[in-house]
Amino acid sequence: MLPRPTLSLKGRALRCLATREHSRVELERKLKSFEEAPGELVRVLDELQAKGFINEQRVVDSVVHRRAGRLGASRIRQELQAKGLDAQAVQQAVAQLQGTELDRAREVWRKKFGEPATDAASRAKQMRFLASRGFGAEAIRRVVSGADDADD
Repeated sequence: MLPRPTLSLKGRALRCLATREHSRVELERKLKSFEEAPGELVRVLDELQAKGFINEQRVVDSVVHRRAGRLGASRIRQELQAKGLDAQAVQQAVAQLQGTELDRAREVWRKKFGEPATDAASRAKQMRFLASRGFGAEAIRRVVSGADDADD
């Protein structure tokens, strides 16, 4: 059997982009070890960005779309920042998410627990669960206490 030809740097980048949206910083991290000549990776990424294959707004939209149903704004902010995205784009996305934080927290809580806590220990467990998902303290308090059930 013949050996498989090795992929070029551009081929590797396109393979990554075919599975999901990646930021430029993510691609640099993933592909740095495959760079053979200094500056080659920068040239490839510049070309892909110029052709629209790398688009940071699409990365933001993709992460928000995939994760907003399960995570709070602070956790999504962390993910976006870890991808090396522009601080302004991250802030705008988080600001939009904070408007729906309470509803999203209520839905996550409903799927996991479905009924109010009966004692302090189970209430603390529910609060820790929502906090680990990145929801804000005010949303957690309102959801776990059931303070907003009348709003439905």
